[in-house]
Amino acid sequence: MNTRKIAVEYRMSHWAGIMQQRAESGLSVKAFCEREGFHENIYYYWQRKLRDAASEQLAEIESDKMRTGLVPTGFTEVRLQEASVNTNKFGYTEQSELHFDIAGIKFTACSNYPPEHIAALLRRMTKQ
Repeated sequence: MNTRKIAVEYRMSHWAGIMQQRAESGLSVKAFCEREGFHENIYYYWQRKLRDAASEQLAEIESDKMRTGLVPTGFTEVRLQEASVNTNKFGYTEQSELHFDIAGIKFTACSNYPPEHIAALLRRMTKQ
C-alpha cells in the first residue's frame, strides 16, 4: 500500500471540503481564510492542485473514450462517409448516396432525400 498516495488523497479530500465550505459560506476567499486562520496563498495553492488533478482525471477519461470508442452519455457519435457519384455503363450519372453509421447502426440515403427527413431520423436515433 502506497502511504504517500494515501496521504496526498487525504489532503486533497480535506481541501476539497474546505473549498466547499468557503463556497457555502458566501464569504470572499480573503475573509474565509482570515476567519479560518490560514493565509489565502495556501487556499489558492490547494485550489490549483485540485483543479490540476481534476484536469488530469478528465484527460484520462477522454483518452479512455478515444481508445475504447465509447461516447459520453447523452451524445451519439455520427460518422458520415463521403457521398459517391457513380456513372453507369451508359454514361448517365447515377444518384449519389449518403452513408451513415451511428453507434453501429448503418443506413444509406439518396443525396436528393430531403435533409429535414434525415435530420428527423438522426434526432430519433440519438434519443435512444
